[in-house]
Amino acid sequence: MEENIQETTAVPVQEVLQEHVDKASGFFSGILDYFRGILPALIIAIIVFVLGIIASRIISRIISRAMKKSNMDNAARAFLVSVIRIVLYAIVVIMVLSVLKVPMSSVITVLGAAGLAASLALQNCLTNLCGGFIILFSKPFSAGDTVELDGTVGTVEAIGILYTKLNTSDGKTILIPNGNVTSARLINYTETPTRRVDLIFDISYDADFNLARSLIMTAAMENPLILKNPEPVVRMAAQKESAIAIDVRVWVKNDDFAEVRYTLNETVKRIFDKSGIEIPYNQLDVHIIDKK
Repeated sequence: MEENIQETTAVPVQEVLQEHVDKASGFFSGILDYFRGILPALIIAIIVFVLGIIASRIISRIISRAMKKSNMDNAARAFLVSVIRIVLYAIVVIMVLSVLKVPMSSVITVLGAAGLAASLALQNCLTNLCGGFIILFSKPFSAGDTVELDGTVGTVEAIGILYTKLNTSDGKTILIPNGNVTSARLINYTETPTRRVDLIFDISYDADFNLARSLIMTAAMENPLILKNPEPVVRMAAQKESAIAIDVRVWVKNDDFAEVRYTLNETVKRIFDKSGIEIPYNQLDVHIIDKK
């Protein structure tokens, strides 16, 4: 009796185990068949990807060299080459997906949804990217120009995809988002070859104005860095509470702006001291009235 029970229970167990083994074997066989089916396409996709990346880099170098021969601005060339490289990489990815027979309609749908989400999450980056294109095509400045952006003065080192890099005179490197650059108040000091230096000198009411004016004009005319055309201007600017203000305007080359500003200030101070022309300072006169 017990032997019959053992035989009847052993049979179902063997059948169940055999069934699981058959399912596992079928599953792995299906995976192997799938990889055997896509293996040629996968190999071709890898080859296309590698060759596409190599071709993209070669094309980028050829375009960069062609832009160098066209005397394009270095910053603009770097920006364009970066954009072209990204476009070429995107084309390579699309080609690889086509080789793998991925439905492009699904890819486009996924890319559209991802693009919408990315545009919302990376709104500032897209603004800076568009700002880079505006800077590139409108060319308000080039690499090497001295500019002022919202009060920050510096030399443009590079125009990137998202940021414009400035080097200030005190050795700082400032990265300004391109979106801010396009909306900021911009002054390009290198756009014209010359620049005007504006100075104001105060003299006492007791000093000889005509003598002071003549001394400043002589100092300006004798300075070799100051241009004689347009002619320097030295005129009375205002009659203030405790001083007469003399307005001085001279034209110089862009590279000589700082040097002329320092030199002219020092020269005028020296000749004023030598000629006895007083430079007033703020002071308070107190009068004591004795009512005794």
